[in-house]
Amino acid sequence: GITLLSGPGCPVCVTSQTEIDRLCRMAEMDGVITATFGDMIRVPGSDTSLADLKAEGKDIRIVYAATDAVEIAVQNPDKKVLLAGIGFETTTPTIAASILMAHRMSVTNYFVLCCHKRVGPALDALMQIKDARIDGFLLPGHVAVITGTREFVPFAEAHGIPCAIAGFEPADILRGILSLAGQIVSACARVENCYPRGVTYDGNPRAIQVMEAVFDVADAEWRGIGRIDGSGLKIKKKYEMFDAENHFDITLPPSPPPSGCKCGMILTGRLVPPQCPLFGKTCTPAAPTGPCMVSGEGTCAAYYRYHPPATRE
Repeated sequence: GITLLSGPGCPVCVTSQTEIDRLCRMAEMDGVITATFGDMIRVPGSDTSLADLKAEGKDIRIVYAATDAVEIAVQNPDKKVLLAGIGFETTTPTIAASILMAHRMSVTNYFVLCCHKRVGPALDALMQIKDARIDGFLLPGHVAVITGTREFVPFAEAHGIPCAIAGFEPADILRGILSLAGQIVSACARVENCYPRGVTYDGNPRAIQVMEAVFDVADAEWRGIGRIDGSGLKIKKKYEMFDAENHFDITLPPSPPPSGCKCGMILTGRLVPPQCPLFGKTCTPAAPTGPCMVSGEGTCAAYYRYHPPATRE
């Protein structure tokens, strides 16, 4: 009697088509080295991807830390180094730290395309979707490590909905599900920390301090949900010299998602992957159409991997 729905918990999956297209336009410019985390490289834009551009000879590099991109800029002073700033509160402090590092070292050829998202406002947006039937939230432990439990308390109280912060081991997830089931049965809505070895009430004050030093809160576009007030970040004026949107003069109209792709409906829990007409047919991990099939954290990719083959058409 328990149904688990994978929501907008994958930063790659919620990055809007326009943001992906803007990143690709910047990456194809002459004299640009694009640094990205590995999960972004195959995400399809409207007509290309970072992987396609790399195959065409553009300088696209996978990095494992944002500071690696700063080092690339130092080593290539005649190039412009662009970092794809994608991620939730888990990744954001590391990219903020890279901007502080570049500022401290007076690096003038390092730029960040800021597409960061904040989880809290997205939860509020999900509760406004009339046909999304949600009885409880299994909250992301990796985000809560940074923000702390306190970030989610106002949300649970405002909507009267059970919440459990969980880790990623099987026992962690089961503990979170048990907490939600107990809260639902007892009609008691609260935020329960089921990941105490990683999450505290106040989170990581140093990471929060670094994040707030570099970024201001901004509105942001989420794939499948739309514009959510206060759900994004922008680089502060003090560090605007590192803002790729200020440096690269690119204006794009809003880009619609790929035709037939139901990633938005899947991210908001209104469909499961097999209900998408493209799933397992024209959209597979080898040839993905939408971001939910590209990312290893994507709902469609996970469903394709683990769902019994007999259900695939």
